[in-house]
Amino acid sequence: MSDAVIWHDLECGGYDVDLPLWRELAAAAQGPILDIGAGTGRVALDLGRRGHEVVALDVDAELLGALRGRAAGAPVEAVSGDARDFELGRRFALVLVPMQTVQLMAGPAERASLLARARAHAAPGGRLAIAIADAFDGYDSDHDEPPVPDIREIDGVVYASRPVRVVDEGPGVTIERLREVVDRDGSRSESADVVRLARLSPAELEREGAAAGFEILPRRIVPATDEFVGSTVVILGA
Repeated sequence: MSDAVIWHDLECGGYDVDLPLWRELAAAAQGPILDIGAGTGRVALDLGRRGHEVVALDVDAELLGALRGRAAGAPVEAVSGDARDFELGRRFALVLVPMQTVQLMAGPAERASLLARARAHAAPGGRLAIAIADAFDGYDSDHDEPPVPDIREIDGVVYASRPVRVVDEGPGVTIERLREVVDRDGSRSESADVVRLARLSPAELEREGAAAGFEILPRRIVPATDEFVGSTVVILGA
């Protein structure tokens, strides 16, 4: 596996608290499903293995390559594309934007592009479900109990990733992680990874969704855990 796939799996692949909601929405959908920001297939493969037809969209070809290799006959199609300007030539009964994918958009203009593309691909009566992370608590290395790192061993090499700081930047937050690798000979290397998430409220996203031609439907909640923040899922109808 490439480094991109290893780190994505380590930092995102173990999250499963939202899967019951996506399964519920998929079961109610009358047609194919589009997973935007699919990564290595955490959600798409889970739904595909339950018999749903899924198109998994992501901009990262390496992550999609891993997804294709893991599909193993499931009805999941991996498609390379940017969430802001994709064109698939078909419509979907359910469009999902899990985790904090929408908050990776730089601002309202980029979110408007995503919403416009989702609206163009939503079948009549279809649903768009977008997860927004709840407020992040600040923490840093001076705290007595830093977050427990995510750890995985692959072929004798140990990979560990730990959030070390969340910085409030006003319009968004920056999450800093420390990545460590311990090779078979015991040598250690470290690197930093930084993710910036836009601050976005459910009400704001609902207003933007209405402007894109969607109907606002009741929100859903994904609960927080000891390892992960919770999220609010905005539901929009086509």
